[in-house]
Amino acid sequence: MILLISRAERFSPNSVDKDRAILQAVEQRLSERGMSVMTIHEDDVGAYPCGRPRSHITDNLILSMARSERALTILRRYEREGLTIINSTAGVTFCTKRMYVGIGATPNCVDDHKAYWLKRTDRTAQSRDDVCYAKDADEAKRLLENFHRRGIRDVQITEHVEGDVVKFYGVLGTSFFHTYYPTDDGMTKFDNEDINGRAHHYSYSIEALHDEADRIARQADVCIYGGDCIVKSDGSFVIIDFNDWPSFSRCKDEAAEAIANIVVARTRL
Repeated sequence: MILLISRAERFSPNSVDKDRAILQAVEQRLSERGMSVMTIHEDDVGAYPCGRPRSHITDNLILSMARSERALTILRRYEREGLTIINSTAGVTFCTKRMYVGIGATPNCVDDHKAYWLKRTDRTAQSRDDVCYAKDADEAKRLLENFHRRGIRDVQITEHVEGDVVKFYGVLGTSFFHTYYPTDDGMTKFDNEDINGRAHHYSYSIEALHDEADRIARQADVCIYGGDCIVKSDGSFVIIDFNDWPSFSRCKDEAAEAIANIVVARTRL
């Protein structure tokens, strides 16, 4: 049997139904392939005799959307005991702790003539206030103080990049890779994409973006991934965010098929 772990609602701001739908789609496809699967909520991770699932997980494989520190702590123990977790706990932490572009600025070295983004890196963003845009250094310092007043000390500051916002989804080890412009249909999580304005649809290499996204996925050990990049007017791009197991809301069926395929391949091995 393969265990599937659903994501707690607090880690799915404005995406609870979408996150639930992709996991259900994966479960359906695995069942159609004759696999025994069971889904639990991440808050119930460890609710086995002695907190150990080995007697239940006969395929030694867990598909997890969990992000809570409690669940990740228990899953790390499972990894040490030989179970494979997709995505790995190290990969989830990798995605939580960093944004990809910018200077890692502090309030003492931001430039008055530049705009910035601030993101909490102690845990996954749970609300609009966890990822903020600052039009200049003064606003960056004020927003940083707001984070501190909320008890959040781990905050990364990165430079704003002008260009088209492009979102991407992928499953490492497969040909599946999907991109889209969120400003084309206005369906966004926090409307942060609107800062860059409507997409100009600058020409760029999707193949090169896929290669770079896969490279990060291998480095991070994040097999099921999504992210954001900025495509500049000259066709170059900068990846600004990389996420573990997104909702795949615009390509759920294709993504579920790709995820099921890698599960089949791994269980055969």
